[in-house]
Amino acid sequence: MKTKKRVITVGFGRKKTAAMLSVLGLSLTLSACGSGSPTAQPAQGGDKNPEVKLRITWAGSQVRHDATLKALDAYTKLHPEVKFEPEYMGFDTYWTKMGTLSAARNLPDILQIDTNILTDYAQRGQLLDIGSGINTADIDPSLIKAGNVDGKQYAIPIGANAIALHYDKVMLEKLGIQVPVQGFTWDELIKLAREVKPKLDKGKYLLQDLSVSISGNETDKYEIYQLAQGKGFLHTPDGKFNIDKDTFVKFNQLFAELRKDGIVPPIDVTVANKENDPKLDNLLNGTIMIQRGYAASIGAIDGVKPGQFGLMVTPQAVKSGSFLLPAQFFAVSKESKYPEQAKKFIDWFVNDVEAGKILGLSRGPQVSKKVSEALTYTDVEKQQIDLIQKTAPIANEFKSRPKGYGSFVGEYNKISQQIGFGKITPEQGFDELKKKWQETVGK
Repeated sequence: MKTKKRVITVGFGRKKTAAMLSVLGLSLTLSACGSGSPTAQPAQGGDKNPEVKLRITWAGSQVRHDATLKALDAYTKLHPEVKFEPEYMGFDTYWTKMGTLSAARNLPDILQIDTNILTDYAQRGQLLDIGSGINTADIDPSLIKAGNVDGKQYAIPIGANAIALHYDKVMLEKLGIQVPVQGFTWDELIKLAREVKPKLDKGKYLLQDLSVSISGNETDKYEIYQLAQGKGFLHTPDGKFNIDKDTFVKFNQLFAELRKDGIVPPIDVTVANKENDPKLDNLLNGTIMIQRGYAASIGAIDGVKPGQFGLMVTPQAVKSGSFLLPAQFFAVSKESKYPEQAKKFIDWFVNDVEAGKILGLSRGPQVSKKVSEALTYTDVEKQQIDLIQKTAPIANEFKSRPKGYGSFVGEYNKISQQIGFGKITPEQGFDELKKKWQETVGK
């Protein structure tokens, strides 16, 4: 999706404003607006609320874009002095754009950020400590904790989330497959994938190849397996390398066998997947029926095929492979000229019931308990709430990723594909991952 930008204002049009000011004999300095646009009509006796223009960026689906733009409009109607300059795009281009802005020390006032990259931006001194001025009393403490780096609150969660499996409800029902309330074990899932293969048309598969990461943060395709084996996350709470070699090798050998037997798609089909593209997303185009996903992301695929998909908790083995996490955060640039106004907006965004009604679950379930309880939900939104409620009692405790993890993810994706294409062995892949960790995170 191409970057889109528009300035949201509330007030008179340019010509009408100029005419009124001329009649009143008032002078107006346009340079203070930054873009040359006129300010809102000044209050009688002087402008007590000078115009504030907040740059804000986020990534996601069209549903999220539309909902967020409506929320910005609503906020400006409440606070006419606050204007927004929004910039929004798909995930495939977002972090490239943010990297450019970060390097230029030109971050927007308010930016959407995630658990992979938060620590990088915080430890580079580019984010403001927003631990005061925003009400977090109604937000789950574990979600708030994920936005804390080195004892300071650099980010506020703006959506709740849980890792999950997306599945094609319609196809599984046709095959007579009943999804257990707490999901499958790993052994049950693999056995099921083998059993249903003869019933499927050529080129159709029950399960995604979870050993191959394509783009974005897909290290957790393997991570949910390692967690289920009782080996923890891919890093320790203090940011040390924690990929278990024996578990990693076993996992990759398992999926190599599944590829060979035609139980999961061929490697070239897997790497051609493009998330949320109706034609190239392997779940949306019917190539597979189960994939790794998130509670918060089912809305995007439901928008393409309403009522087609469901959510289940991730597979378990000796323990759960599930975890809860913020869907995203909002953070404030340390260079912002309007930090208090930015914090005031974020407080409204997460705590105001009317804001919650506008946003719905476009970023996953609302983080404020008060807001969440005030909303009514569609069937697909009820699925998200239900999945998070099922996950909460069995969730592994999640902590935001260490500095450099975003770079490590890119290296992980490359190495997983090299293993999938047979260019290196799983053992060699593990050694490469350990080396890349030292180069990206360990340094």
